[in-house]
Amino acid sequence: MHKILVEGIKIYAYHGCLAEEGKIGTNYIVDVTMETDFTEAAKTDDLSKTIDYVIVYNVVKAEMAIRSKLIEQVGQRIVDELKKQFATLKKVEVKVTKLNPPMNGDVERVSIVIAS
Repeated sequence: MHKILVEGIKIYAYHGCLAEEGKIGTNYIVDVTMETDFTEAAKTDDLSKTIDYVIVYNVVKAEMAIRSKLIEQVGQRIVDELKKQFATLKKVEVKVTKLNPPMNGDVERVSIVIAS
């Protein structure tokens, strides 16, 4: 089994329970780790035999553009869509990090991780 990581996807989005978050937005970082078998791609240098990073990025970008109150929901949508896009995907892990969350305290980031 092999792993493909697409890390540090920087997205500006509008998730959160507060009305202001839907208007102002904030920065997010999304990391995706996928397990697959890319033996054939490694032998043949054929992109169709592996997971296309551009599609992964586009899935993350599209799902992050849909407003949710919870980043938990956004993360699950990303996982679900990646599973639909890639039949060869054995496992996927998505980490969604919200930078500078609006809390009564000095908190740099909050994250959720969904593994499926």
